[in-house]
Amino acid sequence: VQLQASGGGLVQAGGSLRLSCAASGRTVSNYAMGWFRQAPGKGREFIATISWGSGRTSYADSVKGRFAISRDNAKNTVYLQMNSLKPEDTAVYYCAATRADWGEVPTDFRSWGQGTLVTVSS
Repeated sequence: VQLQASGGGLVQAGGSLRLSCAASGRTVSNYAMGWFRQAPGKGREFIATISWGSGRTSYADSVKGRFAISRDNAKNTVYLQMNSLKPEDTAVYYCAATRADWGEVPTDFRSWGQGTLVTVSS
């Protein structure tokens, strides 16, 4: 499956953005999908995941209550709604897919999008 992330940009602290991850080649309804981010000089950090079966979700503590992952299987797209953004949320955000029902670490995922930059100003 090929993934294309979009929706990043510059936003002030406290603002919101919605990232999209459009899939092609395969239907994402058979994949667990995840969002990760990588800030300059840091490793890739888990943000959120959604299973392909039940739609169960999981979030990193750093974004819990502010971010929400969702999927629209009809549009073959996964979203990350980001609210109450903070400067420390600044990073390149990546979406990823796995044929497994679940994943929370980068090595769980086989397919990756190219990343979209989110910059939060204070």
